[in-house]
Amino acid sequence: MGRADVIVVGLGAVGSATLLHLARRGVRVIGIDRADPPHELGSTHGESRVTRQATAEGAAYVPLAVRSQELWREVEAETGADLFTACGVLMAGARGRTGTMHGVPDWVDETATLAHRFGIEHEVLDGPAARRRFPMLALGDDDVAYHEPGGGFVRPEAAVAAQLGLARGLGAQVRTGEVVLGVRQHGDHVEVVTDRETLVAEHAVLSAGPWIGDLLEDAAGTAGRLRVLRQELHWFAVDPARAALAEPEACPVFMWSFGPGEADFFYGFPALAGTEGGVKVATEQFATSTTIDALDRTPDPEAAASMYETHLRGRLLTVTTHHLRSRVCAYTATGGRRLPRRAARRRGPHPARVGLLRARLQALRRPRRGHRAPARHGRRRPAARALHGGVGLPST
Repeated sequence: MGRADVIVVGLGAVGSATLLHLARRGVRVIGIDRADPPHELGSTHGESRVTRQATAEGAAYVPLAVRSQELWREVEAETGADLFTACGVLMAGARGRTGTMHGVPDWVDETATLAHRFGIEHEVLDGPAARRRFPMLALGDDDVAYHEPGGGFVRPEAAVAAQLGLARGLGAQVRTGEVVLGVRQHGDHVEVVTDRETLVAEHAVLSAGPWIGDLLEDAAGTAGRLRVLRQELHWFAVDPARAALAEPEACPVFMWSFGPGEADFFYGFPALAGTEGGVKVATEQFATSTTIDALDRTPDPEAAASMYETHLRGRLLTVTTHHLRSRVCAYTATGGRRLPRRAARRRGPHPARVGLLRARLQALRRPRRGHRAPARHGRRRPAARALHGGVGLPST
C-alpha cells in the first residue's frame, strides 16, 4: 500500500500545478492521471488558452490572475519552455449593452471597472478607434472595446508538460495510465483506490475535471451539481490578403459579444503556427449537458460551418470559409462560476489564469516537510479532507 502526504488526482492545468507547488515545499506527493498528460481527453488542450488579468467574473480572481502570469514566467525561466505570450487581449461589445459572459452582464464594462480598481494597464476604445487599431475585427461605430496589453494566451499542453517535468525533478511521483476508482475519507487519512492498488495520504486534491463527480463521496451533494458541457474548437484558414493581421505581433486574443444573448459571442487567437496552421476560434454553450462517458469526441462538420456563418462572417476578417480542423473539449461546471468559500473547492472558469495560483495556495495549506504547523490551542486537529480543486469551466 503506497503512502504519501498528498495525492493529486488528475494532472491537467490545475493538477500539474498543484503537484509542482507541493513538491517545491518538500511534500511527499503522488500525482495520478488515467492517461498520459498532456492529452486531449479533458479540457487542457487545444493549442491555446486565454489569460487576462481583469476578470469580470469576480474581483476575487484578479489577484490570482495577475500573480499567475508571474508564475508562468518563473516556470519558463526554469524550463526554457515557451508558455505565455503577452500579445494582449481585446474584448468588445455594443456600448451600453456589452452582452453577458459567464453570467456577468455588461462584462466588457465590468472588466474595465475592475482594471481601473486594481491598477491594471488598459485602455477603452470606441468602435472607430478600435477598428483602426485592430482591423482584423469589423467592429461597428456603436461598439466599445477594452484592450489589456498584459493579457494573452498560455499553451496548455506545454504548460502541463513543463510543470510535470519540474515536479518530477523535485521528487514528486507521477503515475500515468492509472484509473482512480474512488476516494474514501477517514478520520485521519484519505484512501485513493486505483485499478492497481490502494494509496493512503493525509489529503487528496481532486482535479479530475469531468471525471470528478464519479470520485466524490457526495455527502454534500456536490456531484449532483456538476455539469459536463461539450465544446468545439475550430481552426479556419487565414485569408492570404490579410495574413499580416493574423500574426501574434499584430493580433491580440479577441473576445466579442456581438449581440444581447450569451450565445452571441466568440473568441479567438492569432495564427500561432503561421498561415498554414490557421486561426483558432470558438464560442461556448451552456445549454446541453452530457457525461464524460457519453461525450461525443468527434467534431461535427456542421458545427464548424454554422460557426462561420452565425459568428464569423462579416466580423472576423482574417479568415476564409475554409475549415481546417476542429477539436472537442469538456467544460465541467457547477451552478456558480465564482470562487466559493468552502473547503470542498469548486473551480471557476479559469485554470490557465488562476490554476498556478490556486495550486500554490493549496500547497501553502501544508507546512514544509520537516516543519511543524503552529499549535492551535483548544482545537482538535482537523480531519483529513479531499480538496475538490478541479471542477469548473476551462479558460476559453
